[in-house]
Amino acid sequence: MAKIVQVKLGERAYPIWIGRENVLVPEGLGAPGSRILIVSDSNVDPLYGAVWQARLEQVGFVVSRAVVPAGEKSKNLDTATLLYRQAVAAGLDRGATIMALGGGVVGDLAGYVAATFLRGIRLVQAPTSLLAMVDSSVGGKTGVNLPEGKNLVGAFHQPVAVVADLATLLTLPKREYLSGLAEVAKYGVIWDAVLFHKLETHVEELQSSDTELLETVVARCCAIKADVVALDERERGPRAALNFGHTLAHAIETTAGYGTWLHGEAVAMGMVYAARLSARVLGLPELDAGRVARLLEQLGLPVRLTGGDWVALRAAMIADKKSVRQTPRFVLVKKLGEAEIGCDVPDPILEETWNVVCQ
Repeated sequence: MAKIVQVKLGERAYPIWIGRENVLVPEGLGAPGSRILIVSDSNVDPLYGAVWQARLEQVGFVVSRAVVPAGEKSKNLDTATLLYRQAVAAGLDRGATIMALGGGVVGDLAGYVAATFLRGIRLVQAPTSLLAMVDSSVGGKTGVNLPEGKNLVGAFHQPVAVVADLATLLTLPKREYLSGLAEVAKYGVIWDAVLFHKLETHVEELQSSDTELLETVVARCCAIKADVVALDERERGPRAALNFGHTLAHAIETTAGYGTWLHGEAVAMGMVYAARLSARVLGLPELDAGRVARLLEQLGLPVRLTGGDWVALRAAMIADKKSVRQTPRFVLVKKLGEAEIGCDVPDPILEETWNVVCQ
C-alpha cells in the first residue's frame, strides 16, 4: 500500500505519494484537454517517458515530451533556454503543467523552467532516483548551475504533487542508487538519531534495494523534509540544516568538473568533513563522528577526496549560496539528530580538518 506524506504549506500544500508500481495520476493537473510537457533525460525517457505519456493521455491531457542529455552538465541556462522553446512549441499556456521525470538534475532543471516560463506554471515532480525521492523533488528548490558554482541561479517553486514510484529504482544504476543513500543518511545525522541507528543496523538491506525497507525509509525522509520545509519554506532558518555536508560537496563538484562526482558521493565526503568539524567546534563525540564515516563507507560511498586541492576548494566555497561576506557558513551537529546552522569556522581549523580527514 502506498504511503502519502503531506507538505503543509497552506494553499500551496501538496502530497508526496510513495509506493511501488501502482502509480496514480496526481490531482491538480488542470482540466482534461490542458497540456503537459514531460521533461526527462536520455536515460530515463526510454524507460518511462512513453509510459507516463500514455497514462496522462488516457485521462484526457495533451502530452508532449522533451529530452535532455543525462548528467549534471545539462543543468545550465543553455539547456533551460532549449526547454523554454520546446514549451512554446508544445503550446504550453498558463494552465499547463511541466512534469519532471527523472533524477535530481531533471527535477532542478525542469522545476526552474516551470518556475520561470510564463512567470510560473504548474509543476509535478516524478523522481526516478533515490536522491531525488528523498531530497530534491520535495521542497520547491529549483535551479541551474553556473561555471562558478552549483545552483547559483534558481527559484523557489513548489510542485502540486510528488509521485515517487519505488519500482523505478530497480532500473537505477548501482552507483546512482548508492549516491542517494548519502542524502538518506543525512536525515539521520541532522534530525533523527533513531533513523540513523536504523540505517546502521540495516546496511545490507539498504545496499540490496530492499523495497519494503525503502518504502519506510523514503517516507520517513520525506516526512522530515516536509516538516522542515513547512517551518521554513524559503531557507531563512531551520531549513538550512538540510545542507549538512553540502558546503564542501558543492566545492568538490565545482572544482572537479560537474559530473565527475555524483552529488551524493560529494555529499558523503562533505558529511565526513562536517562531522569532524563538528567534533572540533561543537563537541560532537569523536565516536559519533566516526559512526558517520563508517556508515557512509559501509553503504559503499566515498569518504575522502584523495589529492584534492585545498586552495581551489576553499576558493569555491566562497561562491556557495550560504557564504556571508565571502566566509563559508557550515551546518554542524552537536549530537546525532541535532544540527546547528550558520557556523563560522576559523580557516586554520578548516584546513587542519581537511588534511586529517580527506588526504
